[in-house]
Amino acid sequence: MSSMIEFVSAADFFKTVGNDERVYFLVRHGERDHIKPNDPDHGAFVGLTDRGREQALKLGKSIAASCTSGVSADCMFFSSPVGRCMQTAEYIGLGLGIDAPDVMPQQPLAEFFVKNYDAYMETHVTGFYQGICRWLDGTAADSRYVDPAYFPLAARSQEMVQFMLSHGKAPINIFCSHDAWIVPCLNHFCGLQFSPSRWMNFLTGLAVVIGKDQGSGDVGAVRRFVPVTGLDTGWMLF
Repeated sequence: MSSMIEFVSAADFFKTVGNDERVYFLVRHGERDHIKPNDPDHGAFVGLTDRGREQALKLGKSIAASCTSGVSADCMFFSSPVGRCMQTAEYIGLGLGIDAPDVMPQQPLAEFFVKNYDAYMETHVTGFYQGICRWLDGTAADSRYVDPAYFPLAARSQEMVQFMLSHGKAPINIFCSHDAWIVPCLNHFCGLQFSPSRWMNFLTGLAVVIGKDQGSGDVGAVRRFVPVTGLDTGWMLF
């Protein structure tokens, strides 16, 4: 794991991507309505706000403006099946200039790090962000740390990247997911530190870059991991 670095804007990041490189962008959905504590579905059906849709559209336009000519027409879109993620991926595609983006739902993007569902659901009662931070902090203190809710951080983060590399075949591959599964990857690969009062923002995530001629599915082929945000800041403060 590298030393701690900071988020860069999507516009600045995509300008650095070479014609010989392929990008896998694991990104959180746009702004959503507030998830109420008594929501029986724990936010599964909470959608994007109007601003969330505008944010995603703007991110797509920013990527298109930053990339070399023609790149934006060759993209693949994957998403958690949750509606706000599917819609975010769609609006990013529209911003890229694609008339009808084909967004492929992928269940792993909804719950990839969950090992024990009952223990995971308990964190919705005891404190969701607190539970994730306990897992990350426990792993940082002892690599052998075992959390009742989640898979081991290092191995599962590697598997998340392998999942993306094995699915995305375009120059730009968008994987829209949730903060709960992007935060662990940002922590593991980039050294970013999170707390319940300092969290990741909407439309923010991890960009993974490999060479176009490198085999898919091999984390060893990754040239760089970059924390990227589509908003003014990658941080959300409470």
